[in-house]
Amino acid sequence: MERLPDWLKTSTFKGLRGTKRLLRQNRLSTVCEEARCPNRGHCFSRPTATFMILGKDCTRSCGFCAVSHTRPSPVDIEEPRRVAEAAKAMGLTHVVVTSVTRDDLPDGGAGHFSATITAIRNLLPDAKIEVLTPDFKGNLNALYNVLDSEPDVFNHNVETVPSLYYKVRPQADYPLSLSVLSAAKNYAPDVKIKSGLMVGLGESFEEVIAVLRDLRECGCNFITIGQYLRPRKSNIAVVEYVPPDIFELYREKAEELGFDAVASAPLVRSSMDAELMLQ
Repeated sequence: MERLPDWLKTSTFKGLRGTKRLLRQNRLSTVCEEARCPNRGHCFSRPTATFMILGKDCTRSCGFCAVSHTRPSPVDIEEPRRVAEAAKAMGLTHVVVTSVTRDDLPDGGAGHFSATITAIRNLLPDAKIEVLTPDFKGNLNALYNVLDSEPDVFNHNVETVPSLYYKVRPQADYPLSLSVLSAAKNYAPDVKIKSGLMVGLGESFEEVIAVLRDLRECGCNFITIGQYLRPRKSNIAVVEYVPPDIFELYREKAEELGFDAVASAPLVRSSMDAELMLQ
């Protein structure tokens, strides 16, 4: 794999086994592990994790993603309860839930998101809940089902600039992702709307700024910007390791555009330290 610059090197953390043991006991997956996130040591040691529901297998094959792309398993109706129990055992006050994309399901898995939010609320009534969902193929009834469960933060990542969708997200559509974010804001104006993108894939500075403008026009409150790192040799290659000073420029521009909270740095990931954006 590519040699990383110093600003992308991560530390070794202790206390990870307890978190992993708890996740395995509850038969739960995390995007931290399945997507090979470089920050999983940081998060597991706290402990916290981003729960990944609806199985480990995705129906789409994005060029950047390490999650398995194959025929998914049937939906596990007990999974929402196990997520809630694990979140309580970990002492979480901010619970982040994401999923693989399930284009095989009529509602894209929206009902399962709703059930998971409800289960967490029942066990952790004071916890903040953040969901990071797929686009549901633009199915507004599915989107509204999730929002009716009243998450505190609704996240849907655009991931990259429009010109790179053909290789980064070939089965997705940039205008569709914007429409999902806009519809979420219009339907649930009190919910914080969040999105994120990766850089270092060959985009220009101006293209990133254009995406930030688009997201603000959709009513997006929170934005995360981080360096793309190639999780496997089968994934698309890194074009550039963007230096920290450029991330600082992105942060400044995003703040000028009116985002309520901005996380922009090489190792920023969509769900890392997510609770800080609500402070």
